Amino acid sequence: MLLWINGPFGGGKTQTAHEIQRRLPGSIICDPEHVGFGLHRMMPPHLRQDFQDLPAWRQGVYEVLDTVLTKHDGTVIAPMTVVEPTYFRETVGRLQERGHDVRHFALLADRGTVLRRLRERGFGHVMQFVAGKDAPLRWESFAISKLDLCLERLREKEFAEHLRTDRLTISQVADHIAASAGLLLTPDTESALRGRLRRAWTGIKHIRFD
Repeated sequence: MLLWINGPFGGGKTQTAHEIQRRLPGSIICDPEHVGFGLHRMMPPHLRQDFQDLPAWRQGVYEVLDTVLTKHDGTVIAPMTVVEPTYFRETVGRLQERGHDVRHFALLADRGTVLRRLRERGFGHVMQFVAGKDAPLRWESFAISKLDLCLERLREKEFAEHLRTDRLTISQVADHIAASAGLLLTPDTESALRGRLRRAWTGIKHIRFD
């Protein structure tokens, strides 16, 4: 089974994916962003735009996920924002046509909620102190520029199943997704402090400056 977790940039996809993976034995995270980052590293900076516009990204994501789903027995989790209907069909749609059990979820929240999460992403203030006051804002500027489009597109029927996350914790979002997909997560027995530290570390590991 593939759990494709969609949503706006900063909407909690990565944290939710790691929460599910932590509590679902045998599951793995297969992040489509890594295909895009690899393509970007092969290109000079002035040619790097949105890697989703590259046919190689859509084809690469399809091929990698098809291989993993075919050869791995456990649940595969893909946290990735895809809001262009054509790109969605070329990735999620093709995997469904291939016969894989694909469960797609769009995490939605109010604009203000997403903006707050973006500010909190990966201890932004700490990273600004360490790497320079404008360092994390490059990614945030891109995310904010795409926010309204993401929220509008993801409300469409083709991007269902929709899950409102404004008043849910990451653990609760993971529980909702697992229940909808018929999966059983282990109980969340982690302390509040340990959970915050682990999520902060996850956020820091996913901050990018290139």
